[in-house]
Amino acid sequence: MSGTDQQDQELQPRPQPLVEDPELPEDEPNHPGWLSIADIMKISDPVFANSKFLIGYHHSSNVYALAGNSLTIVDPGNDYTVFTELQALGYDVRDIKKIVLTHGHRDHCMGVFEFLRYPPVWEAKSVEILIHEAGPQEFQKMLRENGFTATRLKGGETIDLSGFAWEVMHTPGHTMDGICLYHPETKTLISGDTVLPDTVADVDPAGGGDLSHYLHAIKGLLRHEIDHILPGHGVPIADNGHNSIELTYEALMMKIIGVTPDSQTTWMEGAALLAEKGLLDEVVYCCDRELALRPGKPSAMRLKAFALNDMGRCEEAITILDRILAEEGASAQILTAKGHALLGLQQYGNSLPYFDQALEIDPELPEAQVFKGMALTFLGRHEEALRIEAFKREFAARFQQEVDKRKQEQAAATGSTAGPGPAQA
Repeated sequence: MSGTDQQDQELQPRPQPLVEDPELPEDEPNHPGWLSIADIMKISDPVFANSKFLIGYHHSSNVYALAGNSLTIVDPGNDYTVFTELQALGYDVRDIKKIVLTHGHRDHCMGVFEFLRYPPVWEAKSVEILIHEAGPQEFQKMLRENGFTATRLKGGETIDLSGFAWEVMHTPGHTMDGICLYHPETKTLISGDTVLPDTVADVDPAGGGDLSHYLHAIKGLLRHEIDHILPGHGVPIADNGHNSIELTYEALMMKIIGVTPDSQTTWMEGAALLAEKGLLDEVVYCCDRELALRPGKPSAMRLKAFALNDMGRCEEAITILDRILAEEGASAQILTAKGHALLGLQQYGNSLPYFDQALEIDPELPEAQVFKGMALTFLGRHEEALRIEAFKREFAARFQQEVDKRKQEQAAATGSTAGPGPAQA
C-alpha cells in the first residue's frame, strides 16, 4: 500500500460500537426503587393500598405491581432485576397471576421473558399474559409455543386484575396495539405511552402507529373522567390527568397541521388549518379555546357554528347563529347557515325564509341556492327546485354519479366487462 493510500485509509471514519443511548450519562443515577402507589398518588382506595410502582429509565419503562388477592404486573419493562427486587420487598413472584402489556415495544414487554424463566413459573405455566390482538405476532407465537396463555384483547373489555375491575381501552396511535387501563372508581388511567407527562410519544410506523388514530384515541380519553395517570415513562400524574390528556390532544393537533410549539400559531389560525383537513371536532375545540380568551369573538363564533352544522350538531349551531344575527345583523352567509341548520333538523319549511333572505342579499350565493333546492325537494316541490340553476347542476351531477355507481354494481354482479352504452350486435 502506498503512503497516500495508507493516509486515505486512516482518514476513513471508523465504525462506532452500538450503544443503548449515547446521550445518557455513563453512571446511572440513584434509583428510588419500588414506591407505594397509594403514597405517591395520595389515593386511599383499596385498589392501590398495597400496590407498587417502579420508575423506568433509559431502556426500561415504568413497572406497576397491582396487589390484591393476587399480583398483576402492568408492563414488566426490560430489566432483569425487576422481579428479584420485588421479592426483596416481601412479595412472592409466584403470586403474579397476570401480566398486562400496554403495547409490544421492547422497553415495556421484554421483562416477561425474565419472569417466565423462573423455574416455578416455567413449570406451572399458570400466569396469563394479556396483550392487544394487534401486538407483535412473533411475541404471541413464542408464548404459545412455550405453553403460556396469551389472552388477546380488543378493547372494551372489563378485566379482573388482582380482584379489582379495570376497563380496557384500545388507544392506537403510538403503535397499533396500544391499550390503556381505566379504573372508574378512582378515576385512574394506566396509560402506557399514550399519555406521558410533559411530552408526546412518537408515532412508530413499524409498530402500526398512525397520527390520526392517535388523535382519535386521545379524544376518546377526553370523554372519561380521569384525574390520575400512571404513565409508561416519567412521574405519575396526580389530580391533573384531564389537563395532561388535553395537552397531548393539542400537541397532536399541532403535529397534524405541521406547526411547532415555538411557531406562535394562534387558536384561530390552527382552527383554519384543521378545517382544511376536515377535522371538525378539533376546529370546535380551537374555537372554544379562542372564545375562552376572547368571549364573543365574531370570527370564532362563525367558524364554530359552521363546523357544528357540518357535524350535524344543528341545535348548538342555531344557538350561536341566533346570537350572531342579533348582535351583528343579517348577512348572506349567516342566514344560509341558519337555514342549513334548520334543514339538518328537518324543518324544511322553516328553512326557506332564511335562504330567500340570503339570496336577496347575494342572489348568486351557490350554497343558498343548493340548500333552498334541497328544502323544496324534501317538501315535494320538485319543479320549483329544478328551476334553481345551481341546484339543478348539483342535482344532475349527483344523479349521474348514482347512475354510474349502479351500472358498476350491476356489471360487477353479472361479471360483465362491457363499458357504458348499449351493447353492439
